Amino acid sequence: MIEVGNVLVHEDLINNDFVCNLSKCKGICCIEGDSGAPLLESEKAILEEIYPKVKPYMTAKGIEAIEEQGKYVIDVDGDLTTTCVDGNKECAYVTWENGITKCAIEKAYELGEIHWRKPVSCHLYPIRTTHYPEFDVLHYDRWHICKDACSFGKELQVPVFKFLKDPLIRTYGEEWYKNLERAAEELS
Repeated sequence: MIEVGNVLVHEDLINNDFVCNLSKCKGICCIEGDSGAPLLESEKAILEEIYPKVKPYMTAKGIEAIEEQGKYVIDVDGDLTTTCVDGNKECAYVTWENGITKCAIEKAYELGEIHWRKPVSCHLYPIRTTHYPEFDVLHYDRWHICKDACSFGKELQVPVFKFLKDPLIRTYGEEWYKNLERAAEELS
């Protein structure tokens, strides 16, 4: 682990390559798993506020899941997550374009309907964050469905942390990211 400000960063984020390859995986991470995407407590109010503007981009079964369960849920592990349909598989906020999953929240953002891109955990994936009162820990979540992203990242020689530059800056700020880059250089 390397320490960057009040964040511990697992060296796997520096030593492993990753670039999403949607043409291969079709965005399966949005429809597979044990529960929805992890949410921050502060994101509950955002989901409540933006839902009317996101709803037009959602699927009928996503809307039905939200109307039955709410805009977010507590999963079986007691974690705050996005609502899912189909037995805790597909995120309720999923939409489809040309056979590839997209995020209805992000679509509304891209079209200028809202000013919030999507949940931070989705934007940071495959980085997962463990929050402690005094610090955060960032680690690389290896999932077999992302094997094409790993090989594509290796081909392009893009480390995980560089692929996720924008969401890392969104979360921790530009100065923090510059410090991460310096730490990564020192590690090499």
